[in-house]
Amino acid sequence: MSAEETWIVLGASSPIGRAFARRVAAQGAHIVLAGRDVEDLQRTAADLRIASAASVEAAAFDAMDFASHADAAARWAERPGRVNAILLFGMMPEQREIDADPRLLIDCVGVTYTGALSILHHLAPHIEARKTGMIIGVGSVAGDRGRIKNYVYGSAKAGLHTYLAGLRNRLARAGAHVLTVKLGFADTAMTWGAPGVFLVASPDAVARACLKAARARRNVCYIPSFWFPIMLIIRSIPEWIFKRLSI
Repeated sequence: MSAEETWIVLGASSPIGRAFARRVAAQGAHIVLAGRDVEDLQRTAADLRIASAASVEAAAFDAMDFASHADAAARWAERPGRVNAILLFGMMPEQREIDADPRLLIDCVGVTYTGALSILHHLAPHIEARKTGMIIGVGSVAGDRGRIKNYVYGSAKAGLHTYLAGLRNRLARAGAHVLTVKLGFADTAMTWGAPGVFLVASPDAVARACLKAARARRNVCYIPSFWFPIMLIIRSIPEWIFKRLSI
């Protein structure tokens, strides 16, 4: 990897975003740290430059500011060479909070689904034109089946998974690749203090597994990997039984 390769980290203020940026910066890529908290991103960029002498920029990005996405994608893709992106952002209110205030549903779906599709769809032509590059879309095991505890968030991730599958088919024809990551519990702000959270993966472990799976050109992977058999069991439960379960 070299400075002729760019990694756009969408949601770079997240612990996984920082861990992923550290990994690819150490390998010589140019890094775009994209997110809403520019001051925080600038601090992360400064740390990365000191640690690895990397070429790093902080970029303002709001998933709900759809009108800005085309210009942002074009600006980030201006550098020569391979363009890659990892999508890490999302919004996960508690289901009970959404039930009490349905306006949160619009925000959850707007950020997690519509905002994600918007920025990826603007980046896709730039990657396609280079006939190389990759996108890592970090979804969730919550998207594998609608569960009473998080079905709005889960539906947004399920939609993202379907979109990534279609985008993978499109970009594969140009020699590029799209990886869908179905993430279990990770040590992030979204899971902090949440009930029922177990076997939490560290941000660095998630970042390492994402990069390894993308380089192996895997299409879909569960992180941590033990979530694959868990979700296989959950998906296989008949609906007439499943609707009686509180999972």
